[in-house]
Amino acid sequence: MAPPNDPVNTFYSLIESKSLDKYFEVSQGKLSVNGVTLLSEVPSNVSFTSFSSLCHSSDVPPPLFNRVQSLSYKGGFLGFTKKEPSDRLTNSFGKFKDRNFLSIFRFKTWWSTMWVGNSGSDIQMETQWALLEVPEIQSYVLILPSIEGNFRSALHPGTDGQIMICAESGSTHVKASSFDAIAYVHVSNNPYNLMKEAYSALRVHLNTFRLLEEKTVPPLVNKFGWCTWDAFYLTVEPVGVCHGLNDFVEGGVMPRFLIIDDGWQSISLDGQNPMEDAKNLVLGGTQMTARLYRFEECEKFRRYKSGALLGPKAPPFNPKKPKMLIAKAIEVEHAEKDRDKAIQSGVTDLSEFEAKIVKLKQELNEMFGGEQDGVSSESCGSCSCKPESSGFKAYTKDLRTKFKGLDDIYVWHALGGAWGGVRPGTTHLSSKVIPVKVSPGLDGTMNDLAVVKIVEGGIGLVHPDQATDFYDSMHSYLAKSGITGVKVDVIHTMEYVCEEYGGRVALAKDYYNGMTNSLVKNFNGTGLISSMQQCNDFFFLGTWQISIGRVGDDFWFQDPNGDPMGVYWLQGVHMIHCAYNSMWMGQIIQPDWDMFQSDHLCAKFHAGSRAICGGPVYVSDSVGGHDFELIKKLVFPDGTIPKCQHFALPTRDCLFKNPLFDQKSILKIWNLNKYGGVIGAFNCQGAGWDPKEQRIRGHSQCYKPMNGSVHVSDIEWDQKTEAVKMGEALEFAVYLDQAEELLIATRNSKPIEITIQSSSFEIFSFVPITKLGQNTKFAPIGQTNMFNSGGTIQELEYVDFGAQTCAKIMVKGGGNFLAYSSESPKKCQINGVQVSFGWSADGKLTLTVPWIEEAGGTSDVRFVF
Repeated sequence: MAPPNDPVNTFYSLIESKSLDKYFEVSQGKLSVNGVTLLSEVPSNVSFTSFSSLCHSSDVPPPLFNRVQSLSYKGGFLGFTKKEPSDRLTNSFGKFKDRNFLSIFRFKTWWSTMWVGNSGSDIQMETQWALLEVPEIQSYVLILPSIEGNFRSALHPGTDGQIMICAESGSTHVKASSFDAIAYVHVSNNPYNLMKEAYSALRVHLNTFRLLEEKTVPPLVNKFGWCTWDAFYLTVEPVGVCHGLNDFVEGGVMPRFLIIDDGWQSISLDGQNPMEDAKNLVLGGTQMTARLYRFEECEKFRRYKSGALLGPKAPPFNPKKPKMLIAKAIEVEHAEKDRDKAIQSGVTDLSEFEAKIVKLKQELNEMFGGEQDGVSSESCGSCSCKPESSGFKAYTKDLRTKFKGLDDIYVWHALGGAWGGVRPGTTHLSSKVIPVKVSPGLDGTMNDLAVVKIVEGGIGLVHPDQATDFYDSMHSYLAKSGITGVKVDVIHTMEYVCEEYGGRVALAKDYYNGMTNSLVKNFNGTGLISSMQQCNDFFFLGTWQISIGRVGDDFWFQDPNGDPMGVYWLQGVHMIHCAYNSMWMGQIIQPDWDMFQSDHLCAKFHAGSRAICGGPVYVSDSVGGHDFELIKKLVFPDGTIPKCQHFALPTRDCLFKNPLFDQKSILKIWNLNKYGGVIGAFNCQGAGWDPKEQRIRGHSQCYKPMNGSVHVSDIEWDQKTEAVKMGEALEFAVYLDQAEELLIATRNSKPIEITIQSSSFEIFSFVPITKLGQNTKFAPIGQTNMFNSGGTIQELEYVDFGAQTCAKIMVKGGGNFLAYSSESPKKCQINGVQVSFGWSADGKLTLTVPWIEEAGGTSDVRFVF
């Protein structure tokens, strides 16, 4: 609590007294908050408008509107005016130096990550928001670029500390010269409240998106799943997927959802038969110029016949084949890169390079052979002509017959259908190949094969007037075929092709509205995972219905640019993406930390973060490539997970640090369980964004053990109403998962000092200690054979029986149960049966709990004192 004469008290007293017009102020070339200068040398053409003067009413839900209005004095809008209208306008908001900031910027068209600095010139191109530390009033200010009319905006760096705003329409036909609300600013003494309040304010102002709290998330967020991407890439086919699912079942873990990733669609390449599937595709880059020519599945799935995988003669599968195909395709890719490097260096005789490429491609085609994947059934007879007896409909039905716990089957598609869009003249829709124009704002982003390929081939764009028909044509067929959702990828392409369609905002609205309509009609309003979408256009225009999305770049099992250490450092980079992106994306969608492979060198590192991320857990294991011991520390046998109650976020002391290559910081993320809190400490040092090289690269000098500390106050207990009381406990039992240590801590205790090895972690479970009777102190930790032990506790109740007290715990999972107890219980029962237990003088109370399938794996554990 701040002392009475503390500036933060004075600050908020000013607010309480309703001196609202002075909260933010632009005057005499300064943007200030409560007299503290945030930006100096603010140009005279920059304006500030209070929130309440621009937003008097809205048709948003009244409780949300009232909440935003009650806090409206904390924020307002920045605008600017130019003399001449243009489709792209850049203007300074002023300058700052020697003030810490945290920001999120686009390092690729589709992916964003964090950046820190202390000057406006440290801001990166395409910055989505900047959080400024204002220690003078113990507060934080968010500068949040927004959308106004047909323009969207982003922050860019300027010279000598200037921070620039760039507003663009994406079309030379759409111009403007004046903006009243092109960015929003908001202040709070709590950075997590700040993000919530600011995005709530924009939700009310724009009314084009909805907050996560307003939406329903798909059921898969509480479950374990398998994605086919890294297992097969584009070689995915019915038999392999079936064998992959069977692997998990035999390993003792049932995936509850399946994502059939890229590789199932009917696509063709320009210059080839437009109505035939492109052949022998393996890696993602090989089909990025291909276009969708029909909405149904491709031939290898289309020829599946009902029952082919159910009988005693189910076709075999060689798990080595996808790996061999992938290895050979990588050889081809490397040979093509060598040729391209030779061209760039001035080599004119490329015959040797071309000969090698031809030879490798021939070897790849021979490896595919003429196999028909063994999915046709001779016993189908005349029923083969019926839709339900073949293709996706038959296949999904057979999968659910064979794997009873498989609740959801999702499939992949690009926002435009396929990477190259829809081929003109092949469907009932009007599509046209549009040349790609990349915004100048993306000049500062990383070189990206996907962008190179899309620029090369253009996009077959379905006319925006037909967007609803377009998505319904795809999704209605899939829904009738037993598909329950889609993973929509390659989302941020509309900005490339918007010149003749009213600009990026107008085109995006048409497409996102069409997708929203289809999601509601075909997939229960929830069955869509968004990906490659990490830009404010999507979040402000495309998330009215969409409630889950990726918060990190792809899981890379190795560095595609050849750094052998990338197999390690890329994994820490992934965690940083996810943790910091969740600060803003988590206001609007459920953060999805993406898949990983359980047999990867850093699989345990990934697993620790997924355990407490608060979202779904899924892997992309190759068939036969699993670490079931690791998976079972994340997943219950029934395919559900001990999920946290919130989404994981960086702790306050990490907000303005660089846990990737500052050689001193560890990443700490906090989350909440139903009956405790959790901190994950991860050593992610070893790589990061290089502004000069404009790429993420390794920093080998940083890849070393890191020291840090953890304290109960690192957990933001007030971010969930139900957790506030837990945070007020006098004492906490603290369990260190990797060290297997049990400690006692109070709010006044010194921080727990730790050393984390490279690509390693520790998970700290904090559980409030409750006093039972006169002398006993008790806190249930949970099942310690799970990374998130606290997530295994489903219900907790303390009951007094005169001289006795009973701790009643409903715990899910089988294995090693741990609690802190200052005294030994008199007895223990599991599901009404008295059992033995272990207790030691250091307070460790242990018990072995069985997994009881009939009870859904939940046991009633009772300790009597």
